Order: sequence, then C-alpha cells, then structure tokens
Amino acid sequence: MARTRNPSHKISTLNERALHAALKEWYARPGDHCEVYVDGFLVDIARDDRLVEIQTRNFAQIKRKLAALAERHRVRLVYPIAEEKWIIRESRDGRKRLSRRKSPKRGAVEHVFRELVSAPALLAMPHFSLEVLLIREEEVRRQGLARAWRRGGWATCERRLIEVVGRRVFETSHDLAALIPDGLAEPFTTADLASAIGQPRPVAQQMAYCLREMGALRVTGKKHNAFLYVRTDG
Repeated sequence: MARTRNPSHKISTLNERALHAALKEWYARPGDHCEVYVDGFLVDIARDDRLVEIQTRNFAQIKRKLAALAERHRVRLVYPIAEEKWIIRESRDGRKRLSRRKSPKRGAVEHVFRELVSAPALLAMPHFSLEVLLIREEEVRRQGLARAWRRGGWATCERRLIEVVGRRVFETSHDLAALIPDGLAEPFTTADLASAIGQPRPVAQQMAYCLREMGALRVTGKKHNAFLYVRTDG
C-alpha cells in the first residue's frame, strides 16, 4: 500500500475538531500511520489490513472518497453516536463555563441511518465496513457565533469525547438488517418498524429506505398509503 505523509501536518491532530481528534487517538493502534495519503486521498488511519476513516457527520461529503478507496483496499468508516450528551454553555470568549446539563435525548445505533441515506450503496461494496461507536460526549455552545440564529442565539462550537461505551461493526447490508427485531411480523410498515425498534417514524423510514436500496428489504405492496416490507434472503 503506497503511503505518503501529509507534509502540512506536523502532528496528526493539527487543525482537527476535538471529537474527531479524540476518536482517532482512541482508535489508533501501535504501528498505525495517521494522516497519510493513499491513492491521492488523505486517510485518517492506515494500518496493515485496512484504511480507517472517522466521520462525525455528513457521509455525503466523503462517499466518493470511500467508494474509490474501497475499490482497491479494505476500508472502514467509523461513526460516533452520542448515547449520552452533556450540554455546556460557555461565555462568548470561551473562558468561562456558564452551565452544564445532561441532554434528555439519547442516541441509538439506528440513528446511523440518518447519515446512510446519502450513501446507502457503500455497504454493497465487498471491501467496505461500517463501525458505529456509542459515546458519551460534551457539546459546547456559545453565543454570538455567525450561525447562532437558533436556540436563543446559542450555537455549537465544539464536541468533546468523554468515553466510548459501545461499538458495533457492520460488514454487509444484512448485518444492518439484523437491527430489525426478529419478532417483527412480515410484511410490516415503517410505523410497525418504528414501534419495534422504539424510535420515531422518520428513523424507521430512513432505515427502510437504506435497507431497500441495499437489497436487504423489498416492497411487497401497500397498506393504505404505507409500503409493506419483507426481508430478503442473505
């Protein structure tokens, strides 16, 4: 595997956002190479058996890169989901902490489909895999930022890793389909799926769309205005 180090980076975490840098440090093993070019693409981690790319959001930005690399190399995309989150409010200059509270929202593995809708074909590639990390994180918010027009003027400026509490690897589309509970009767609608996985219906709709595009689900008809889905063999 041809590798060249990025000459503009003295250390691998330079100019990175805090969460991405912390996850890369957590994920890397002795002998790994961080921030190297492979086939013209800058890769987070290159190890003997695979390339690892850590993406904290927006799969659409890197789907072309991942698809190109997966043509010749084993590639793993690592995506963190905040199972628990603490919201920190800081002064505008970031020098003073104003408050810290736990968010009532909890992330789940199924939330990866919110990103996968922009790149569902990746799991069909034989050398590609996806790893979801469940984490505890802090989300730092400040007022007065250019994008602070929502949340009463507070905008997120940073995400910080507290710890990794779980991980799950998906090698194929049918690994992802295994997130559908065994007890869910077929055919089913996205409303049925949402109830079975304990998530809002939009998550179930994203899940069904991705699995259908990957070939792990197929549509067998309609119930009123809702599609009916069944699992495919695999």
